[in-house]
Amino acid sequence: MAGPLIQQTDLPGGLRVVSAQMPGVESVSVGTWVNAGARDELAREHGMAHMLEHMAFKGTTTRTAADIAREVEDIGGYINAHTSSEETAYYLRILPEDLAFGVELLADIVIRSTFPDEEIAREKGVIIQEIGQANDTPDDIVFDLSREVSFPDHTLGRPILGTVDSVNSFEQADIHGFRKRHYHKPNIIISAAGALDHEQLVRKIEANFSDLGDAPQSCPREKPSWPVSSKARCRTITRDLEQTHLVIGFAGLPAAHEDMHILSALSVLYGGGMSSRLFQEAREKQGLCYSVFSFPQGFSDSGYFGIYAGTSRQDAARMVRLAGDQLNAVADGATDDETHRAIAQISANLRMRQESVVAVGEILPRHLRLYGEVRSTSSILEQIQRISSADIRHMARTLLQQPPTLAAIGPDGVAELEDPALLDQAFGE
Repeated sequence: MAGPLIQQTDLPGGLRVVSAQMPGVESVSVGTWVNAGARDELAREHGMAHMLEHMAFKGTTTRTAADIAREVEDIGGYINAHTSSEETAYYLRILPEDLAFGVELLADIVIRSTFPDEEIAREKGVIIQEIGQANDTPDDIVFDLSREVSFPDHTLGRPILGTVDSVNSFEQADIHGFRKRHYHKPNIIISAAGALDHEQLVRKIEANFSDLGDAPQSCPREKPSWPVSSKARCRTITRDLEQTHLVIGFAGLPAAHEDMHILSALSVLYGGGMSSRLFQEAREKQGLCYSVFSFPQGFSDSGYFGIYAGTSRQDAARMVRLAGDQLNAVADGATDDETHRAIAQISANLRMRQESVVAVGEILPRHLRLYGEVRSTSSILEQIQRISSADIRHMARTLLQQPPTLAAIGPDGVAELEDPALLDQAFGE
């Protein structure tokens, strides 16, 4: 089967359109990707990017919230959105004959949402319930806590949802202000993948997105610094829980860094699957946990590498030491066999994602934002295939050069994990 035909058009004002015409599929994914997320909020706007994402669906100058939902479902489509640290996305999956409708609807909710006061009041309640649900989920809290301790006094260290107080403080003018500051042509990519014609897509976008502003305000991002103080690197919360949930964090790499594929391979080898060192040692051999894994997360200017485990209170310190022992073991002796296994997993995942219109629709704007171009699957696979066990060992040693952070939530006794000597002993080379 032939690969997708990828095309890009840069429209006046800075709006970019990118598409992948995929043979053999019978649907289209189309979305608006805004280069603005939780890290772009001012101090008084904590949670605003997420609030705006919710409010975009609550009525426009021509549609009510019910109209939006009904019109999408009338054609059998699917609509959703998400907010992350650095982007907000609105996207649909529809049939090819409904693409004109999809583009018009996206323009309506992104440009012409009205944010009615009564809907703001109602949606505050919804988001506060969402915050409450997250606070009731310890393996959600611990990831937020890890970001807080790893990126102190920085927007990357704040929960994306905001707080009850910050959300309750939002007014209609605040939401309009955030949109005006960030939702403009140079900051937006419209991406589509599936059964489509690029030139027809561009004409539909030109007809519907002309009202989008093209005079951005300057909104530079401040690069975070990794904490080095031993007293500030550990944070725990005591809760009446059965398990202790912990996350160990390391300074990682920016998403576009040339060695990001090596870090991903290291994560797979170390803690990415059932054959990984962490899973085999912590779960299969020692029975310390049910869930354990590692993960890399890259931002535009920085990055993070995390290790998660859920274990008993009595075994928490032992789990930290085991994680350290295994990372040091990778630094000293990652083998060719396990490196080839990690490469195979990453390569297969990348190729499988090319079969999904939704996944391809997400990859296109991500590449444009990070690299300034869409990189071919074959060129990425070539990079991955060149990774060696020596590269993995070197990357593990690089992680160990920076002091790790630790966040944990668990029953009485969890505060014992705040002893910085535990981390220093576990992860010292």
